[in-house]
Amino acid sequence: MRTLSADVVVIGGGTTGVGVLRDLAMRGHDAILVERADLAQGTSGRFHGLLHSGGRYVVSDALSAAECAAENAIVTRIQPGAVETTGGLFVCLPGDDPAFGDRFLEGAKKAGVWAKEITPAHALELEPRLNPGLSRAFEVHDGSVDGWQIVWSAAASARDHGAQVLTYHEVVGIESEQGHVTQVRVHDRRGGETLAIDTRFVLNCAGPWAGKVAALAGLGPVEVVPGRGIMIAMNHRLVHHVINRCIPPADGDILVPNHTVCIIGTTDIKVEDPDHLEITREEVQQMLDAGEAMIPGFRSARALRAWTGARPLIRDSRVAAGDTRHMSRGMQIMDHQERDGLGGMLTVGGGKLTTYRLMAEHVVDAMEDQIGEHNPCRTAAEPCPSSGDRTHRLSRRHADREQYRRDGPDPDPVLCECELMTKSMFTKLAESQPLASLDDLRRQLRFGMGPCQGGFCSTRLAALTLEQGHADAERATELLRAFLAHRWQGLTPILHGDQLRQACLDHWILQGILDLAHLPAPSQEVV
Repeated sequence: MRTLSADVVVIGGGTTGVGVLRDLAMRGHDAILVERADLAQGTSGRFHGLLHSGGRYVVSDALSAAECAAENAIVTRIQPGAVETTGGLFVCLPGDDPAFGDRFLEGAKKAGVWAKEITPAHALELEPRLNPGLSRAFEVHDGSVDGWQIVWSAAASARDHGAQVLTYHEVVGIESEQGHVTQVRVHDRRGGETLAIDTRFVLNCAGPWAGKVAALAGLGPVEVVPGRGIMIAMNHRLVHHVINRCIPPADGDILVPNHTVCIIGTTDIKVEDPDHLEITREEVQQMLDAGEAMIPGFRSARALRAWTGARPLIRDSRVAAGDTRHMSRGMQIMDHQERDGLGGMLTVGGGKLTTYRLMAEHVVDAMEDQIGEHNPCRTAAEPCPSSGDRTHRLSRRHADREQYRRDGPDPDPVLCECELMTKSMFTKLAESQPLASLDDLRRQLRFGMGPCQGGFCSTRLAALTLEQGHADAERATELLRAFLAHRWQGLTPILHGDQLRQACLDHWILQGILDLAHLPAPSQEVV
């Protein structure tokens, strides 16, 4: 068994874990992050893309509102490539209580959250598709954020400061001696080997899976209550501001413009297993109804994809065990030395992506309190490296394509028309990440995320992995199968209208012509 060593092992590669890793490295700690899949493949990559202004919480949770307002400005400054400063509107629609707007303004003033009432006519000038029956409207500083780019740029910053990131490494054991953590064992899911990491501290940032990680250390139950929420991406940016209902937080009350789509969300239902999250047709209808209330004609737009994520909520004794809608969104840090007598391990839960940097600061502060060190936090001041090409509106990629249309033959053909991804973009990234799956590359290049959901581009890309020598025929076929299976998961709940016709066309091509289901299976599973 190969052995590594680090001062601190961070478990979990979402925004919280990567934020903690960056903070640790910037304070001078030798740190390794381990993640059982790819970065931001859990909750951080499965949300509606809202960078909170704090407006959503000004009535119910003033502290969270103030934190969101402050961190919104910080994240926009240190990670500008991941943020689109769309602005936001809170609106009172027909049937909503307009008096709630007074409570909203009062709460915003007390929490220090910027909010300004505007006339309904002005709101309709800003967003012509809004329900014309709205009675009140308020401007806020909401934004749109790419959860993957947030994580990647923070990870790049952490690496620049000496940290290590081990993706597709699953924790299988946490060892201790004399009441203190000494080692973390991980299984390399792609290489097949088991590694031991000698350490003096473990920070459990596994989100909805934090309870399972704590159990590996032999600790008592960590009551993480996963709150499942679904979201649906519509084919166009029907709005260019974040639209919020000016009501107490409810299901389907947020519409977020993100990249080339807009996203309606979300529900909030307690689940037992964050690895198995169902999307029901009833919830899909609920989201479409909610969108229709905000944007008349919303239902006639094309629904591209549905997905679901699990909020890592810590059990809140003030509300019913299954009432995840009203559980606190604030972060909680569990000190296992105090609770279980095991030194060198903390578990973090709750929180929001918007406040991930602040959460990381609090976690590292708590760790340093326990080990008797106190180094200043610098994460709010130093920008993260650029996370790559911004494709919120495809303007940069479109400009490149137009140049070739004017000047002659295109030497770099487009392989994904929906996201204007070219052959060289794919081959360059695939060469730098030879073990990556098509889904790993998709998250970075966005191919397969348009109307065909990979029906056209996926076969081209699988063939290219074979042509470039990144995979043999069996592996290329299995990469294609796995990619399409993941795309299909998000299509099944929304098959209707144009998207149903598209799915039928894709099926006829992939199964009727290529007979994908009956191609030989590979000798080794694609992880």
